[in-house]
Amino acid sequence: MPQKLILIIDDDNRNIFALKAVLKAKGFDCLSAISAQDGFSIMEKHDNVAIVLMDMMMPDMDGYQAISVMKKSAKMQNIPVLAVTAQAMVGDKERCLSAGASGYVSKPINVDELLLQIENFTNNR
Repeated sequence: MPQKLILIIDDDNRNIFALKAVLKAKGFDCLSAISAQDGFSIMEKHDNVAIVLMDMMMPDMDGYQAISVMKKSAKMQNIPVLAVTAQAMVGDKERCLSAGASGYVSKPINVDELLLQIENFTNNR
């Protein structure tokens, strides 16, 4: 069975580095992008992206806008998106889910919760 490919879209390389370290240690293959546009390019080139970990607060195009673009794309619309954000106030989770995110994880990230959600959203991919 091919390994699940995770795409991390985050404008902060420190976050990408930390997420990749955790995910690779658990046996996942990862790609990363520092902008939504770079992420879209990666998804166009790779048919095996199982899930996207999307930072919701990025310059140029934030995660909310990026999810909207993905949901309108025949190629990307069925890829689960896990919102990864420092926005952890009342209503932020609901805002992410309303925007089309499949799930939500707040920073600082609880690794067990992150892994559980990745497994839940990728079991059939």
